Amino acid sequence: MGVQRTWFPWVHCQDSESPGPDHEREKRWAELFDQLDLNKDGRIDILELRTGLAGRGLSGGSLERIVEAGDTNQDGVLDFEEFTQYLRTHEKQLKLMFRSLDRNNDGKIDAEEIQHSLHTVGVDISLEDATRILLSMDKDGTMTIDWNEWRDYFLFNPLTNMEDIARYWKRSMMLDIGEQLTVPDEFSEEEKKSGYVWRQLMAGAMAGSVSRTGTAPLDRLKVFRQVHGSSDFKGNVRSGFQYMVKEGGLWSLWRGNGMNVLKIAPETAIKFTAYEQIKSFIRGSDETRNLRVHERFFAGCLAGAIAQTAIYPMEVLKTRLTLRKTGQFSGIAHCAKQILQREGVTAFYKGYVPNMLSIVPYAGIDLAVYETLKFAWLNRNRGLADPGVMVLVGCGAVSSTCGQLASYPLALIRTRMQAQALDKGAPKPSMLALLHNILTKEGVAGLYRGISPNLLKVIPAVSVSYVVYEYTRIVLGVDIEGRRAGKGKG
Repeated sequence: MGVQRTWFPWVHCQDSESPGPDHEREKRWAELFDQLDLNKDGRIDILELRTGLAGRGLSGGSLERIVEAGDTNQDGVLDFEEFTQYLRTHEKQLKLMFRSLDRNNDGKIDAEEIQHSLHTVGVDISLEDATRILLSMDKDGTMTIDWNEWRDYFLFNPLTNMEDIARYWKRSMMLDIGEQLTVPDEFSEEEKKSGYVWRQLMAGAMAGSVSRTGTAPLDRLKVFRQVHGSSDFKGNVRSGFQYMVKEGGLWSLWRGNGMNVLKIAPETAIKFTAYEQIKSFIRGSDETRNLRVHERFFAGCLAGAIAQTAIYPMEVLKTRLTLRKTGQFSGIAHCAKQILQREGVTAFYKGYVPNMLSIVPYAGIDLAVYETLKFAWLNRNRGLADPGVMVLVGCGAVSSTCGQLASYPLALIRTRMQAQALDKGAPKPSMLALLHNILTKEGVAGLYRGISPNLLKVIPAVSVSYVVYEYTRIVLGVDIEGRRAGKGKG
């Protein structure tokens, strides 16, 4: 993905210790204003800001706050006086933040000072992560950040304190592509106490609901291909849809989606709660200790296992409802009753073992690929502000896809075991016996049956999930940097 860098040379022309706006700075501000004023009407609106600052990775919420902060006459645009006053005021705020980080007063910020400053606002990171943050801002390669680099990096980001800076550097994107085996995101104590976390989780759940509903036909086709061998279910994606529509009509493409959506909320809540408790246990008496990468991975996998164990009967119901023929079940309750009466309670945990085994490769590869892609981008684009929405979305989509590819054979075996009772009187082999049977009859390719519709749904799922996620955050009053929106409030 190509990223266009927007660079304004004026920021280097100001003396780092210059008190107040001098003539040279006023001249450079005028040049910058002229660059951003695309229609040359003497005013800058939100659209011109979005175009002029497109390469700086700013969100729509950030641009709106720039206008709101500088728009003293409340006309929705910035004239030259308002524009320069905003820059003057924001520079002073950035200078105060810079001095608060510069603990030894040497005029530079190093990785240890970044780590300490984030720790003071409840965000614990390793020295390695602090160094990565530093590298994203260090344009001259000195392994420190001077005032000019600091100002260049945050000048067009309406951040006012270290809590804002901390959120800016975090991953806070929740995308849903149909699986929830990823390691949970990190939240500070302040975010937990403020209720921000649950608004964030609620936005993620809503986005997942819409995303899964939109891609449900592809998900049902995937399940059909996983369960029915190559001899039973032939043809391409189109013929698969035709088969399902012919059997049950157009609405049959959404069979099983209700249960797929219902399980999002309990799974998210259980996993997040378990993750926090496990992290606390790992830290022991030292509550401020940073979790190392392997500890975070372990905590995430164990939390995922706990959540999956709790909601696994819903997974079995989802598979059975997805594969049902017309008239087989009248609803979720009827399906659960039929399984309980005919197969017993243990039927609700068929395929449990391969499902648990799939958590480790999925979560591990997803986390590793995401962090690798994100920091590779940061290292190639030093000095550019945030990776930006599209970069993070792209990293999330690629990493989740890699995680799915690695764990797909186990997911296929799990689904076949969940669906076994649909074939009355058929033998019910173990996981290893089923694996041997697939390899014997269909070869290694048989372990990846249904992978094509699964991959086809990644891009639409991520896109829909992100759009709904952002709109839901706006409705809940949480903007992209994680603060309560103040628009329209005195």
